[in-house]
Amino acid sequence: MSALPLAGVTVIEFAGLAPGPYAGQVLQDWGARVIRVDRVEGTNSIPDFFVRGKRSIAVNPKVPSGLNLLKRMIRQSDVLIDPFRPGVMERLGLGPDVFLGEDGLNDGLVYARLSGFPPKGPYKDMAGHDINYLALSGVLSMLPGSSEKPAFPLNIMADFAGGGMMCVFGVLLALFERATKSGKGQVVDIDMVSGTRYISLFPLVHADQGSGSQLFSRPRGKNLLDGGAPFYDVYVCSDGCWMSVGCIEPQFFKTFIDRFIKGLDKDFPLKWRPSPETQANQEEWPELRKFLVDGFRSNTREHWTEVFHNTDSCAVPVLFPSEAAKLSSEEASLPQPSLSRTYPRKAAELTGRPPFLPTGQHTEEILDEFGIVASEKVVLMAEGALGTKRSKL
Repeated sequence: MSALPLAGVTVIEFAGLAPGPYAGQVLQDWGARVIRVDRVEGTNSIPDFFVRGKRSIAVNPKVPSGLNLLKRMIRQSDVLIDPFRPGVMERLGLGPDVFLGEDGLNDGLVYARLSGFPPKGPYKDMAGHDINYLALSGVLSMLPGSSEKPAFPLNIMADFAGGGMMCVFGVLLALFERATKSGKGQVVDIDMVSGTRYISLFPLVHADQGSGSQLFSRPRGKNLLDGGAPFYDVYVCSDGCWMSVGCIEPQFFKTFIDRFIKGLDKDFPLKWRPSPETQANQEEWPELRKFLVDGFRSNTREHWTEVFHNTDSCAVPVLFPSEAAKLSSEEASLPQPSLSRTYPRKAAELTGRPPFLPTGQHTEEILDEFGIVASEKVVLMAEGALGTKRSKL
């Protein structure tokens, strides 16, 4: 097996919430050495599940020796992940100007700044979470929901797609540019409002076209992909489980309808039945939806799964997480994309890890790796740079 693509890359990840740790986890999965810098006051207030393969050092940057230690570590690293609000790292004495530029400590550093709101916008100093960033992106208003309000997709879109994954993408771009062109690092700015808009270009572009688009030009819940079309929706079965239907293309819709009617019980009342032409006739959509609702409710998810299996009906069961995990011999969270030669760490290396990384667990070995000698450790402990409870290493 070839070396992992990011082997030899050292990442300093300042402890934060979901998108920052997720970005660090993705980089680690592909070979980077990721060191999480924790506060010395104790464990993080919110558990961090994105810890596999990472190590932790607890440092207080507010004392001189702690600040100097972090500068020394960052000077020897390739990437820094800053998950804080704008200005926090500058106040700590660890802003980009300390490292980048001709007089900086590490002109090759890729300094990734991951914020929620745009750093120069009117919300930059406010606290927020995924739902708030999604709201300002314009995308939340377009998502399916009730007639009164849209629904939000957990905290996936802004935190992990628009935030964490866009951070990884920016870091990789900067590393590639450094390796192939300039030999220098740079600041990578990611905010989750803008990142969410970028990953949502498809619906946003269609919405901007107004009536010229048939996908997202109507009010929420009336469009092709937001639950407005009965052939692109989720239906309840008799056992309370669900089936997903997404037969957009006419040939797939025809296959779906044929299989669906054949799958109905013999005593199911067929007062009305759809034809392939029903898909293009929106006046028949209410009748089609009622037909599908009643039909799916007449039998179990297992029955309908069998009806549509190995066909081009575009209808599959909605699985629960435990069921989805059984479809593969490996975890559903194993790294993607899948490369043929430089694939990520083996499944055995990625699974079975403890869900939490204790604060400062690897402090001593990390200090040794960065060349911190015994006399320097004494100063660090005396100043409380490694925490007040640490009496020796």
